[in-house]
Amino acid sequence: MSEDDKDLGDKAEDAFDSAKEKAGEFAEEAKEAAGDFAEEAKKTASEFSEGIKGATEGENKKLLVGILAIILGSLGVHKFLLGYNKEGFILLAVTLIGYATTCFVIGAFFFWIPGLIGLIEGIIYLTKSDEEFYNTYQVGKKPWF
Repeated sequence: MSEDDKDLGDKAEDAFDSAKEKAGEFAEEAKEAAGDFAEEAKKTASEFSEGIKGATEGENKKLLVGILAIILGSLGVHKFLLGYNKEGFILLAVTLIGYATTCFVIGAFFFWIPGLIGLIEGIIYLTKSDEEFYNTYQVGKKPWF
């Protein structure tokens, strides 16, 4: 082998070693960045779950329950959130009976009455003060209106 070939081989080895070092540095930086990202994601997920927990299990569910009563009142979702399972199943059953009997005249009544109840309850929930709502529906457990 000539002297030029040996120099070229040495340069190739040096370049390979340099590339290996840089790859190792890049891998370390990537691990650190991934760790930071994972910590930030855990923190964000924790904050999000605390917010959801606060909205569904907190002291006062007035806004959430009021909006759901207006939008999904016929399905009884607001009743389930307040812990009134029997009343929620009643609204849900009447709505399902309304869906099943829509082709008959009586199905129309079964269909719109639970929705009207949900609308009225949603308006009542949202017009009460926070304290009055909490005392009436969460502590006092008043199931209807």
